[in-house]
Amino acid sequence: MEFIELTGKTLLDVVNEGEIDFKQLHDAGVTGDSIVRINKFGEIELRAPTQWTLVGGLIGNFEDRLRKMTGLDWV
Repeated sequence: MEFIELTGKTLLDVVNEGEIDFKQLHDAGVTGDSIVRINKFGEIELRAPTQWTLVGGLIGNFEDRLRKMTGLDWV
């Protein structure tokens, strides 16, 4: 599976209004300093000390937004 990794702060910049519940991300533990990754299906995972935890998902044309905002490609 290929991902793009980013910080929680960048994730909030990528997300469109109404796309995901910000409270859901906050309750899952996502902060500005968090390390998250998004796969090509839009699934958002939060880096925990020993694992990645699924915390939500993006919808729509997130692929282009994600690459433009991060300057990264899928790896």
